[in-house]
Amino acid sequence: MLRQYLEIKEQHPGTILFYRMGDFYEMFFEDAEIASRVLGITLTSRSREDAQQVPMCGVPYHALTGYLGKMVKAGYRVAICEQVEDPKQAKGIVRREVVRVVTPGVTTDEQLLDEKSNTFVCALAVSRKGQKLLALGLSFLDLSTGNFLISELPLSDGRYETVIDEITRMQPAELLVAEEEVELLADLLDQLSVLLPGLCLTKRHDSTFERHQAHTTLLEHFQVSSLAGFGCDGLDTGIRAAGGLLAYIQETQKTELSYISSLRLLTRSGFLIIDESSRRNLELTETLIGNRRQGSVLSVLDLTLTPMGARLLRQQLLFPLQDKGRIERRLAAVALLLEDSLRRRDIQAQFKGIYDLERLCSRLVLGHGNARDMSSLKFSLACLPELKKLLMNTPAGLLQDLGLELDPLFDLHDLIAQAIRDDAPVTLREGGLIREGFHAELDELLVLLRDGKQLVANLEAKERQRSGIAKLKVGYNKVFGYYFEVSHAQKGTLPEDFIRKQTLANAERFITPELKELEERITTAQDKRLTLEYELFLQIRERIAQQSTRLLKTAHAVARADFLVSLAEAADRYQYNKPCISEGDALIIREGRHPVIERSLEAGRFVPNDVHLDQEAHELLIITGPNMAGKSTVLRQTALIVLLAHIGSFVPAAQAEICLVDRIFTRVGAMDDLRRGQSTFMVEMNETANILNNATERSLVILDEIGRGTSTYDGLAIAWAVAEDLAEKNGRGVKTMFATHYHELTDLATTQQRIRNYSIAVREHKGSIIFLHKLVQGAASRSYGIQVAALAGVPKQVVQRAQEILTNIERGEFTPTGEPTIAVSTKKAQRQQAVCQLSLFPTKEDILCQRLKDVDPDDLSPKQAQDLLYEMIEEVRRRG
Repeated sequence: MLRQYLEIKEQHPGTILFYRMGDFYEMFFEDAEIASRVLGITLTSRSREDAQQVPMCGVPYHALTGYLGKMVKAGYRVAICEQVEDPKQAKGIVRREVVRVVTPGVTTDEQLLDEKSNTFVCALAVSRKGQKLLALGLSFLDLSTGNFLISELPLSDGRYETVIDEITRMQPAELLVAEEEVELLADLLDQLSVLLPGLCLTKRHDSTFERHQAHTTLLEHFQVSSLAGFGCDGLDTGIRAAGGLLAYIQETQKTELSYISSLRLLTRSGFLIIDESSRRNLELTETLIGNRRQGSVLSVLDLTLTPMGARLLRQQLLFPLQDKGRIERRLAAVALLLEDSLRRRDIQAQFKGIYDLERLCSRLVLGHGNARDMSSLKFSLACLPELKKLLMNTPAGLLQDLGLELDPLFDLHDLIAQAIRDDAPVTLREGGLIREGFHAELDELLVLLRDGKQLVANLEAKERQRSGIAKLKVGYNKVFGYYFEVSHAQKGTLPEDFIRKQTLANAERFITPELKELEERITTAQDKRLTLEYELFLQIRERIAQQSTRLLKTAHAVARADFLVSLAEAADRYQYNKPCISEGDALIIREGRHPVIERSLEAGRFVPNDVHLDQEAHELLIITGPNMAGKSTVLRQTALIVLLAHIGSFVPAAQAEICLVDRIFTRVGAMDDLRRGQSTFMVEMNETANILNNATERSLVILDEIGRGTSTYDGLAIAWAVAEDLAEKNGRGVKTMFATHYHELTDLATTQQRIRNYSIAVREHKGSIIFLHKLVQGAASRSYGIQVAALAGVPKQVVQRAQEILTNIERGEFTPTGEPTIAVSTKKAQRQQAVCQLSLFPTKEDILCQRLKDVDPDDLSPKQAQDLLYEMIEEVRRRG
């Protein structure tokens, strides 16, 4: 047995081998030590002698899924080794084979999957000239749904930003790389390990990524002569990645993969692009702190009722459309569902009865599905006719098109309803799978098992009548089985086919061919029944698997309908309104709200805001105001409203005119990235560089506090230069919202006619401030940092001292005594008053005088003159 175990183990290096022995999966040697630690089970030994001890542990076969889940979630690959012949018929040791390999990215087990997210495995292939990398081929596959994607991305200057964006957007659980390319991609792999901490790296033999072999693997699987029909025939590096990935799936699953029926091109054209940093900053699918789903935009929007719909909603948030026609078709469908609430409720009622059709299909095709999966499929299919009717009875448009696409699959429903019992067990070898009436031979076996005693009694009555012996009776023992027993006095009248079997003191025992045949049928009925039920189940599963294309097409139609209904439900529940999609360049939002923050506040507490951006007079908005006033919220909600409109959703605004946007960039907040060895400022500059290098006139840029990670003057200089560049980029500029504490930036409005100053309004009351959270025209006169510190609970004496220092700074650099002004203290000044002496240094010119000297009244607009007057008055009041 150990020799067989070691031979199989040698064929699957780097995996934990679950070796089936009777009712247990056993592990030996190092595998046992690892598994006992991960699973928390007892480690034992095969031998009691210390010199020959073989560490071992095991788990019950019926509890495989739970233990398998723990191993895979801990990052291990597991090979499932089954007995592939009947132990009763085996000559010598039972033959065993690995029937599948489960990895973090390759699984269909429910306990290992998040029903609301895809679980992708990704393959990378490199195109290079010497050591110079030219392009990267990417391929993604979700085994549980059959979603198979291919892409090829050029590399410029050895930078991986685009590749990282694509991989982090898909969030694969496992990454395949050719062994010879691991060192070449070391920098990329290091970055991905930071951004995707649970990513499992699997090194593959170089040959699986060889161009000819990969191409052949794809052609043979799809049974085509060319990949041109998939739109990827010219992507040599992408084909290497896709072919290598498919070979890996074939190797691990060891079965037919017919449900993987197409290869889709993963392209950036036609979609609004959001880079990894912006997805994180906007908290689209998970929160910035804690990486939790709850609190993300997705958690608010997700009112889907099927797992397929939930996955599609997540995908649409990451791949917003850029096609005006497609967006408006979705908006029209959402509007119809919003208006017809009764139809929406009826559709939702059908969704509640539909299980995960995509993953049910994959499990059945891969041979992992059981009878309960079939029952779930049957209940789901029962909802389709009414769902189709509800969708078809809508005006011409997207919903009706989905109704046309939806195949009710009556044949599959009827097959399962006729064949599979509702109370069928999870296991396939214990019987109780197939309904009576489905198969004649099985029905006979079930009758024998249930009515065997009655059949024997009937035969007994029949033989009494035939022989004329009233006391003839049937008996049974383990030696002879069933027999007829008669007294010695009556044995002479027995028919000729009675065969003597045993003589007793007072009676004789006989058998007949008919009795022996009945006995054979009864005693073997259970084994025959179990075997026949299993064979019938496999036949039914195969018939369903042959219809996987139809099943997946219907699953996709259900997902799209659920996605649209969810958007309509969100619009109804949260009072969202339909945006107008414009081909112009204006972005106009009236009473916009943040979709997540407003849900965390009491009704009516969130303060909505208006935003106007265009390429003419409102291209770059400089937004000033104190911390906590709501600058970041206004920035983020603007980006989110634009994004929601691009997925075809209604938006949290009273009214919105949204121009088509090619990219959304955000530089919001910052923190050290210690894992990548980057400081706050370096993270900030990396993100800023990405924006400046890639933003176009069709982009939307959201900037918050550029330059604050370095010295004040350096930061101000960088912020000013960045704003100027965005306002002037390619002679057209970029629509930008720029929040800052550098009040000097408000002077940009005097240099560029497309730049406007805005601020978040506050009110002062008895030395404190009240946040109004309202975006208004004009620059803020102050930052109110000290008042915010007081609100935050900074001790009173510190707040008072900070106010003194601020006053000192504003009065000039040095005191009349030559002391740095910033160091002056009221208490210290009182102590030194008696010993005051003449200053050795000249007094710095008063700041008010200097400010007025720099002003040319003829260049001031009325509004700017008024702002200057208020600024001067505020300064005089501060000096008290």
